[in-house]
Amino acid sequence: MENVVIFDSPGKGRGLKTTKEFWAGDVIFSEPSIAAVVFDSLTERICHSCFRRQEKLHRCGQCKFAYYCDRTCQRAGWAEHKQECSAIKAFGKAPNENIRLVARIMWRLDKEGSLMSDLQLTTLDELEDHIADMQEEDLKEFKVDIHNFLDYWPRTSKQHTIDVISHMFGVINCNGFTVSDQRGLQAVGVGLFPNLCLVNHNCWPNCTVILNHGKIELRSLGKISEGEELTVAYVDYLNLSEERQRLLKTQYFFDCTCDNCKNCSKDDLKLAGREVDEVKPSEEQVKEATDYCFQMLEKMDKARLNGDYHELVKICRTCIEKAEPILADTHIYLLRIWSTLSEVQAYLQYFNDAAEYARKMVDGYVKLYPPNNAALGMAAMRAGVNHWQAGQIEVAHGMICKAYGILLVTHGPTHPITKDLEAMRMQTEMELRMFKQNEYVYHSMREASLKNKPMTMMHEPKSVEEGIKNLFHRKK
Repeated sequence: MENVVIFDSPGKGRGLKTTKEFWAGDVIFSEPSIAAVVFDSLTERICHSCFRRQEKLHRCGQCKFAYYCDRTCQRAGWAEHKQECSAIKAFGKAPNENIRLVARIMWRLDKEGSLMSDLQLTTLDELEDHIADMQEEDLKEFKVDIHNFLDYWPRTSKQHTIDVISHMFGVINCNGFTVSDQRGLQAVGVGLFPNLCLVNHNCWPNCTVILNHGKIELRSLGKISEGEELTVAYVDYLNLSEERQRLLKTQYFFDCTCDNCKNCSKDDLKLAGREVDEVKPSEEQVKEATDYCFQMLEKMDKARLNGDYHELVKICRTCIEKAEPILADTHIYLLRIWSTLSEVQAYLQYFNDAAEYARKMVDGYVKLYPPNNAALGMAAMRAGVNHWQAGQIEVAHGMICKAYGILLVTHGPTHPITKDLEAMRMQTEMELRMFKQNEYVYHSMREASLKNKPMTMMHEPKSVEEGIKNLFHRKK
């Protein structure tokens, strides 16, 4: 950890600053978790050791709860699972993910002490728990978890005071970090990374965090001078300043004072009306279209949860027909609708529609997000795949190259999804050359490629609120 040092950040408490200069894509530090667990909703679909998604997993024969890829993963995860396995058998069932995570952390603390590595910059005792700042409703759930933890915690393990246990639950509530699957496309669990906890928030950060081969990497998004504070975004910049402030206050218990929040930067674009030939719609028209989109977003999510994708498409189209002539291409509700419709149409294999709306989404994102932003890179990747599936090779190659350039910075060249993009980039480059030389040969080759399906991102659509944007795990 020679690249960073702890310091008192004005108005923020402790933070990390650099001891040397960094450039875009540099890894400032990497860190394994102290402990990590699979989400309750995915316990039978994700390996509890390597966090890979597999079709067939092998269940632990003792507790009947943990699942693994194979014997190799089971042996690798046994050190963490051994005490958990006995506790689950004695308790009669597996507790929720928060209790499982706190238990794993405390077993490790009992075994190794408060500093588990020479690279660890802070102890867990020194991290904030913000219990005193919790709302009454959250505090009730918090106390239920502690009560259930006490029932779950084995009498044969070291006993701890309520204050110690409460502090640990507070720490994971404030500092838990989502663990993604092997390709980085879906959050599948939550873990605790002590050094990462020291990195403060900024709505327009100079760093990003990505999980790569079991460790988090703090990566530079651009030039960072020696002595400059390192920051990441705890919430998505696509939210309005007021909404970001609300989320940060309720979930992380602080008021953001960054320039973007002070100046409400780009909020005008995020709620803007569409200008055609220097003519803008009235404020009343924009407000009416905005309110209509907000109501429709709720209906869209309900249709998605019910698995009624054709109804979802119908809702999206109705909303677009009414809102698109009035709202700007940077309006955040219109962007969400385009994103949802693009994803659903790709899933239903209407690729031309999917490509059209994915491209609109990317065009809007470019005007709002910082240039090296993971959400922008992933959106460009999706748009590239959609255009390839639609047979629009020139746009597809351009989008995939754009995505590859961004993800080289945000994810790095060794990340599985960057490797996927590199393969896509090489394939679309070859296809584009062939297309320019002989369209007939190209289309013949394309038909053969489609049968093999070398490119696909047709996963089942998720909520418009989900994705890789919100990396820090919070209970809603």
